[in-house]
Amino acid sequence: MPDSTINLLRDLIAIDSVNPSLVPGAAGESEIANAIAAKLLEGGMDVDIQEVAAGRPNVIGLLEGKQKGRCLMFCGHMDTVGVTGMEAPFDPVQKDGRIYGRGSQDMKGGLAAMIAAALHVAKNGGLPAGRLMIAAVIDEEYASIGAEALVTKWKADAAVVGEPTDMKIAVGHKGFEWVEITTEGVAAHGSRPADGRDAIMRMGRVLSRLEKLDRELQSRHPHAIHGTASLHASLVAGGRELSTYPDQCILEMERRTIDGEPDRCALAEVENILADLRSEDPEFKASAKSLFLRPPYLTPSGNELPKMIAAAMTRKGIEPSLGGMSFWTDAAVLGQAGIPAVVFGPGGAGLHSVSEYVLAEDVLTCRDALVELAREFCCG
Repeated sequence: MPDSTINLLRDLIAIDSVNPSLVPGAAGESEIANAIAAKLLEGGMDVDIQEVAAGRPNVIGLLEGKQKGRCLMFCGHMDTVGVTGMEAPFDPVQKDGRIYGRGSQDMKGGLAAMIAAALHVAKNGGLPAGRLMIAAVIDEEYASIGAEALVTKWKADAAVVGEPTDMKIAVGHKGFEWVEITTEGVAAHGSRPADGRDAIMRMGRVLSRLEKLDRELQSRHPHAIHGTASLHASLVAGGRELSTYPDQCILEMERRTIDGEPDRCALAEVENILADLRSEDPEFKASAKSLFLRPPYLTPSGNELPKMIAAAMTRKGIEPSLGGMSFWTDAAVLGQAGIPAVVFGPGGAGLHSVSEYVLAEDVLTCRDALVELAREFCCG
């Protein structure tokens, strides 16, 4: 196949699709959705536009086989994180086998590979049986409202989520929970320590306990796929001015979760820490609430999709590797909806950083493996 796949990738990178839920006023997914829809229509696929939020549509491309069979979904998100600090985020520079630009690795490389694979199948005889579905969704970088809307309307027998896995066949990934902690103090003039209570100092006690908990979590025996749980302090705010005791401090933290841990385990751990601190100091006042959470995911044991992808890679001369990913993906949303999913995509570096790239050769190899997978799975 020609390098039209790389041209497609460059076209996708050149479109600003920064998530407006992350960056207020950002472009969103409308333009890239229109471009993908046009590309799929041009390639002979049926297209459905699913409006999820104002100006933010999912794009679903369908390739029907000549007979009934199984449905395979290729799923990928169109949105990206912001571009602060990047010199030319939408200029897809190709150098030394790498293609640079915002979203190149996360995850327009995988998206281009999936679209190109579907178009290749459509152009070269189509599917003898079954259905191939391309689902380009919005908002994965924030709340995954695109994937949640997708599964209310569309079903499949299995799915590949094309996130960047360095060509590893990922059969699971971690979950996460966001927790907000507030410590309370008493505002007073900085020269009157007897009158003031420092909320930021009190948050320091919380941070010390959280650091201890993180070390303990990471010292546990790792899960075979998910590894170990972890946590970090993400955002902190507090205080009024230099000469005033701060009466409030707010910390937002993230806890990465693994299979076997109870729901809302992060909130429970934080509440235990706060209870201990209250018992040590009757003046200590603090509260916590869970802001958002997503579960970890495991591909169902015995599912044939990982083996089929591995076989396709082997036929292309690539030694397959199975494992798990540390980051969360829409595979969990698909899995909860009864669509067993595997995460598989090209390699690169710079996720969410100021220098992001994807490996061009991986994009092409990923595309070729997906072509073989679609033909085998849908007709099976």
